[in-house]
Amino acid sequence: MSYFRRTGATTFDPTPAVGGAWNTAEQHVAPTVGLLTHLVETDRVARGRDDLTLARLSFDVWGPYPLAPMETAVQVLRPGRGVELVEAEVRCGGRRVATLRAWLTAASATVALEDGVPDPVPGPEDTPAWDPTTDWPGGFVASVDVRRALETPGRGRVWVRTDVPLLDDEEVGTLARTVGLFDVANGMTVRADPRAVAFPNVDLTAHLFRAPAGGWLGLDTTVTFGAGGTGVTSAVLHDADGAFGRLAQSLVVRRLT
Repeated sequence: MSYFRRTGATTFDPTPAVGGAWNTAEQHVAPTVGLLTHLVETDRVARGRDDLTLARLSFDVWGPYPLAPMETAVQVLRPGRGVELVEAEVRCGGRRVATLRAWLTAASATVALEDGVPDPVPGPEDTPAWDPTTDWPGGFVASVDVRRALETPGRGRVWVRTDVPLLDDEEVGTLARTVGLFDVANGMTVRADPRAVAFPNVDLTAHLFRAPAGGWLGLDTTVTFGAGGTGVTSAVLHDADGAFGRLAQSLVVRRLT
């Protein structure tokens, strides 16, 4: 089983593997984040812009959406020789449910200038296995393999991977497969029991200073709840070669009990 099945040039059906964590009848946004990235990458290739790399990915979640057919679209908002801004969107039931605005920049050789990379963290082989279904329901959570080391509630290190393909019978790049796991940052290092407190994210923005290598995704994560009903999850992104970027998610924090 994959997360999605392509049904047309711009349409997709979700599978049960994308079942949500807050509501299992809805979609977990993580696979959609990967799908939007895949759409931007395939559009880039189709336009002959292999010279561009994705430097920033900013996703907005417009609301919950069901396990129902999805329509997609991609457009270049700001074309350019060295810098482009591309937008991709997903609609479900005729309603926009998620968007990506990605800045793409021309690649160049800056190996001699590389500096300031965050320190590496212990890898998945040095991190205890953890079953995320002890905190969360849903098909997506059940589909991922997780290693976790908590320092305190809301602060810890997580490694995650999945053997479920994003799409059936379609090649998907390493970046899109990796980005499809980014959204777990908010759920794997919880500050409060999700049965007592809701803290869904309304966005996710990632800044990358190099392309990920694939395989295990590491998240060195901090979750912060404010006093007025908002919060932030932030993480340094890692792979087997070290850190490759940072992400942040804005949270809506509400007591359930």
